[in-house]
Amino acid sequence: MSYFTQLLEGGYEAVHLLSDSRTGLRAIVGMHNTRLGPGLGGTRALATYTSEEEAVADALRLARGMTYKAALAGLPHGGGKAVIMLPRGNFDRAKLFESFGRAVESLGGRYITTEDSGTSTDDMEHVRKHTKHVVGLKERSGDPSPVTAYGVARAMEATAKHVFGRPDLKGLRVTVLGVGHVGMYLVKELHERGAKVWVSDINAASVAHAVKEYGATAVDADTLHRMEADVFAPCALGGAINDATLPLLKVKAVCGAANNQLLTMRHGEQLAGRGILYVPDYAANAGGLINVAQEWAGYDREKAYARASNIFDTIDTVLRRAKESSLRPEQVADRMVEEKLAA
Repeated sequence: MSYFTQLLEGGYEAVHLLSDSRTGLRAIVGMHNTRLGPGLGGTRALATYTSEEEAVADALRLARGMTYKAALAGLPHGGGKAVIMLPRGNFDRAKLFESFGRAVESLGGRYITTEDSGTSTDDMEHVRKHTKHVVGLKERSGDPSPVTAYGVARAMEATAKHVFGRPDLKGLRVTVLGVGHVGMYLVKELHERGAKVWVSDINAASVAHAVKEYGATAVDADTLHRMEADVFAPCALGGAINDATLPLLKVKAVCGAANNQLLTMRHGEQLAGRGILYVPDYAANAGGLINVAQEWAGYDREKAYARASNIFDTIDTVLRRAKESSLRPEQVADRMVEEKLAA
């Protein structure tokens, strides 16, 4: 499929291919819908993209998700996302991200970047040397992961209200797939709320930390998927709900921090068919975006957490409307966003 076909069929505004032969920079910035404000979204940096087409598709898919996440959270921003195809072998990371900063600046403020998978606050410090259109900076809001995790915990409390009849997590059995930055903070939030937590991750050190610090139980991924539990929380990369994993799930709800948890929309249908409530990922994991949006407006930690706390109300509304209609929660959330964009 040509790039123009992808843009037109998906309602995208632009895709920018940005390069620098001196540093090896190969970056793609996808812009979905900026009707509500400049695009705001993180930069994903990976060496695992097998082609430019794959990287472009990832940037566009993620940009669309940011449009929906920002709109549902009531933020004055649109959907933008960047991916960097990291060079294979040795390269100067600082120089590459400085080059990326110049590339972001060339977009004239239509896109504001921050960290994401494969990038860090250190990388953003190099980006900021050449553009003001960057957030998630150390001396301002810093790492958004704690706020993302807090928002997911609030989403899970709203889920518990609808599924278990009480808006708290004490005693609930939660399985967490992925204990990276956000996943680990979520385990901490769950531990503080009295939930029983099982974790799985390819990083043995992260798993050990979750076990030691937060009393989690370690299991392998296959065991995690097969466990009888109350809530499954995907917190790694996307596509966690797929043809292989979905039939294994023995939970009442799915509510996690990962983006694009459903590999395809039909997997949402299949979850509903099995009586498993799916909480739209972009509604549950908006805390990080809320945090960096607050930084762009003028950072106030209390305001960021207060707004992230409102994710409970958003999920409560989505699940209530889903119950009142024949629609699934992800369909309800999409309609709420589309109504805002059309207003």
